[in-house]
Amino acid sequence: MIYNIRVDPKYNRYRKCLLNQTLLKTLVERYIAEGQPVGSRVLSKLSRLELSPATIRNIMADLEEMGFVASPHTSAGRIPTPKGFRVFVDTLLTVQPISESSIESSLQLSTQVGQPQKIISNAAQMLSSLTQFAGVVLAPQHESAFTQIEFLRLSEKRILLVIVTPDGNVQNRLLLTESDYTPTQLNEAANYINHHYSGLSFNEIRLRLQNELKEIHSDLTKLMQTAIEAGNETISDNAEDVVIAGENNLLNVHDFTYNLNSLRKLFAMFEQKTELMQLLDISSKAAGIQIYIGGDSRLVPMDDMSVVTAPYQVNGKIVGTLGVIGPTRMAYQKIIPIVDITARLLSNALSHSRSLSDTD
Repeated sequence: MIYNIRVDPKYNRYRKCLLNQTLLKTLVERYIAEGQPVGSRVLSKLSRLELSPATIRNIMADLEEMGFVASPHTSAGRIPTPKGFRVFVDTLLTVQPISESSIESSLQLSTQVGQPQKIISNAAQMLSSLTQFAGVVLAPQHESAFTQIEFLRLSEKRILLVIVTPDGNVQNRLLLTESDYTPTQLNEAANYINHHYSGLSFNEIRLRLQNELKEIHSDLTKLMQTAIEAGNETISDNAEDVVIAGENNLLNVHDFTYNLNSLRKLFAMFEQKTELMQLLDISSKAAGIQIYIGGDSRLVPMDDMSVVTAPYQVNGKIVGTLGVIGPTRMAYQKIIPIVDITARLLSNALSHSRSLSDTD
């Protein structure tokens, strides 16, 4: 007896969707590993699906029609498109667990207590070292402030302005004044500024000085105004907004070096930093790991480039972003946990450094 079994159309749609996902995942993983178009026979073998090459070709044709894969002119195989990479990292990727202790020992952030800029630079360097791509950190954005100011008379009308910032850094600026000031006058001006304005930002001081300088001897008014303006410029000039490490690693990435135009765009981005700062600033406003894929995200200037980012915090408040810049064909399953763990370790190190500075 022959039975007519009716298969639920929903089951067929589900099975087709599952096959599409499995083959797309297999294709992307193979392409990331080898960098070559993937053919039907290779897909059949790697996916372990009992499907004929003809069935796989039909599924590939469907995926191509949906914009997830493409066929290069020189090969019968297919490669993932930016849209295909996006689906892969959003829904199909299996992240590999990585020991946090192994990364922590490499970072050695705890040895840089009280030196936040060195901690940040070290984090960028270690991201590059661990991934063999470029590591990048958007430094905390905060108003320029000071804890102490000193004036040193060098010669007639030449004064050295010494500024100590809240994180312990010391900055110097040469002031060329219209009047000559005695060491006593310089000490008086420094004492007034330190007593009334220590810990405030230079912008806050500028506003308060407009009203309060009437109480000070008129000979020192111009000096103090000049010092505040110069101090603000000095802190701003010495603040490194974006720290990049390992750019030269990308010279070893075939996806960039085969095309000189792509290479020029890449290093122009590192030099100008405007597009990179915009991307990192936007990612700092999002929660958790963010993945920007060239050709899929308007924030990435190149089709062959991807950026994996994560925000970091100081005392529970997000203050910046770090990440890895590399080819779209990167091992996301390894890069993502490295970026995630490094962000947590950097947050802990900076928070610890800040708490120690506050107790000093």
